[in-house]
Amino acid sequence: MTTDAPALLPALEARVRETAHALTSACPCGAATLADRPDATVVRHAGTVAKAHAADADPAELALRVTAASRLPGVLLPPLAPAPAVLHGRLVTFWPHGTPVDPDDPDAAPWEAAATLLARLHHTPAPTAVPAMRGPAKAALAVARLRATAPGHPATAPVLRAWSALPGWARGASAPPDTTTLCHGDLHLGQLIRHPAPDGPWLLIDVDDLGTGVPAWDLARPAAWYACGLLPPEEWHRFLTAYRAAGGPAVPADGDPWPALDVPARALTAQTAARAVTKAVLADRPLDEVECSLVDACARMAAVRPAGPRGRGRVSPQ
Repeated sequence: MTTDAPALLPALEARVRETAHALTSACPCGAATLADRPDATVVRHAGTVAKAHAADADPAELALRVTAASRLPGVLLPPLAPAPAVLHGRLVTFWPHGTPVDPDDPDAAPWEAAATLLARLHHTPAPTAVPAMRGPAKAALAVARLRATAPGHPATAPVLRAWSALPGWARGASAPPDTTTLCHGDLHLGQLIRHPAPDGPWLLIDVDDLGTGVPAWDLARPAAWYACGLLPPEEWHRFLTAYRAAGGPAVPADGDPWPALDVPARALTAQTAARAVTKAVLADRPLDEVECSLVDACARMAAVRPAGPRGRGRVSPQ
């Protein structure tokens, strides 16, 4: 799909304004650009948000994901339009605006709400046919970019060793062991909003990676942060306890969760480290402290074989 990048943002702003005005005759006309990246441009007009998806987004797959979101009220934010539109060569979807997580108030992070929504999602049969969850494929893309961008960087080797030790499904190279569980695919706190704003219930947003797969993938980012020492233990335990209390199927109801989480957490660690090293190289700067901790975690992972479903080998969570 050919895209006209310079013209996209003003056209998207005009389209979201038109959509907002069609929804209400009393539009307050507040506008903002929420994101403008190569993989997504997001603009808001009053209570309406328009998202231009990545240029390589598959039209049929995105349509299925948007349809699924419309049929999962109380879990996923429902779209304002039933199908993506096309604008300057990009697929565009429309959503109601909500209140995001406050990045400046970590103590108020809604870990329990995120975990409960995930458990509900994982227990819900897909309401329509959906593609495979895109998490492993996106991790593989991050590692491929690292190989192309920084083949000689000293941090690249430990990341690639950790990545190569993973089973094929976690690298997007083979079918996952679970092809029926509905997963978000890219869970982090930026994927939650309160709707209706400002203090409605929390809902999951961003359907770009929604699909069927291994539900532990949705727990893997906070698990990886915890294992790398980037997420305080009390926040990790709040998240895990709430997921278990809601009957989430990704981990056992009690006991050690790491046999289920080990492989996805390793994959997310390698993905995040690959992105960090690539970003640092492109900016021509040294790795910062957090980026070094991710690469160090990859080095530890490479020394211990990944756990199987009931295995015992794993990266130590500090």
